[in-house]
Amino acid sequence: MSRHVVASIEEIPPGSRKIVTVNGREIGIFRIGDDFHGLINRCPHQGAPLCRGEIVSRLVAPSPGDYRLTRSGEMLRCPWHCWEFDIRTGQSLCDPNSVQARAFDVAVEPGKTLVEGPFVAEQVQVTVEERYVVVTV
Repeated sequence: MSRHVVASIEEIPPGSRKIVTVNGREIGIFRIGDDFHGLINRCPHQGAPLCRGEIVSRLVAPSPGDYRLTRSGEMLRCPWHCWEFDIRTGQSLCDPNSVQARAFDVAVEPGKTLVEGPFVAEQVQVTVEERYVVVTV
């Protein structure tokens, strides 16, 4: 597995998302409080752009007429058919035993641990011949 820097933490405020492309795949990066989670931007039901759906709360009803909203901002509703998925795990609420959106590991790391110097820029020889600039690669 390869690692990819996709955003600074300031680019994804709490309660929001950023959709990035990594190796040709669109992945939604979601921020719940100080935690970051990644989901494939494809609903496993029928291929909708899942990560463009509404971020919602979970509705629980222990008995008829008794319902509550829980887990505020932790669920994602598919924009096509309103299937809901847990942003933290990708688990479907509509069919939890067999449907799950692919989840990706997301980590926050300080910049200096990602790339350490000293850095050496690649140098290319440039000459001027008559009135043309020539680059030697």
